[in-house]
Amino acid sequence: MGVLTGVLPPSNSHGGDLAIALGDPAGIGAEVILKALAHPEAAGLEPVLVGCRRWLEREYTALRQCSTAPLRDPADLAILDLPLPEPVQAGHSTPACGHAGFHWLTAAAELVQQGSCRALVTAPISKASWHAAGHPYPGQTERLAELTGVAEASMLFTARAPGGRWRFNTLLATTHIPLASVPGALTPQRLQHQLDRLLAFCQRFSANPTVVVAGLNPHAGEEGQLGEEEMQWIIPAMGDWQARHPDVTLIGPLPPDTCWLSAASAWQGDGDGPDGYLALYHDQGLIPVKLLAFDAAVNTTLGLPFLRTSPDHGTGFAIAGRGVARPASMLAALTTARDLG
Repeated sequence: MGVLTGVLPPSNSHGGDLAIALGDPAGIGAEVILKALAHPEAAGLEPVLVGCRRWLEREYTALRQCSTAPLRDPADLAILDLPLPEPVQAGHSTPACGHAGFHWLTAAAELVQQGSCRALVTAPISKASWHAAGHPYPGQTERLAELTGVAEASMLFTARAPGGRWRFNTLLATTHIPLASVPGALTPQRLQHQLDRLLAFCQRFSANPTVVVAGLNPHAGEEGQLGEEEMQWIIPAMGDWQARHPDVTLIGPLPPDTCWLSAASAWQGDGDGPDGYLALYHDQGLIPVKLLAFDAAVNTTLGLPFLRTSPDHGTGFAIAGRGVARPASMLAALTTARDLG
């Protein structure tokens, strides 16, 4: 499994029990992690990094020559050392990179499952490199569900509005599946199960939250003229769920093209928006999240026996090794894991 180097922080230190999987070594994961850990908001964080120590130290040395922000020195960090079998070229992922990212994630999850760490933070991986290495998972979320014996984990994106206390929360009812498969994957049971998970998360911040559900079809079906799912089962399923949760304000299904207008107003400081949104498919939820909160949003996995967060961006191969990657989303992932884990 590798050799743990560095000094593990005490379990009662401020946020010192986070495990961080370093993601695809050809991407920007190392850069945004070292930048985020050097930020004043990360003061007191002493996580365990899971990856290749020699590669990370080389990345640090190279990035110091071009980085637009300070970097945390890996020599001061605890690292579960899982060496790479071959050199890595920034921006050019290979099956070996995919294999490394897969095993770094697995080892980091094991640290949390064993109780050595209480929350998991993951840097971005390349699904194509995972698949080329023989790991045919849709993403890290599905691998974590398998490792923990969970039938299915859920993806929630959360971001705190700038200068305010309102938190923008969007849960995806379906995740990494083709758009053509979405109607078949959606059922009354899935809708209600995802509302249960969204409610449990929102109740961390509000005892009686307001939850908005997006429609599946344009104009939320327009009373069956543009699609029948809303009339046939979405509205009845929402009614049944509402009857079991009378203290929740449940709104929808709203037309998807206007559903997130309240979030846009709240993000700009015009009061508070709803406590949570339920998007019915991947891009329906991620487009408004990334338009409003690209650098601030955190991918939070619900349904696992521990908290997992990750930044709301990809591997950044096009800018890897140049020192220009922005660490804001990784910093948000770290502080969210610290505060909510």
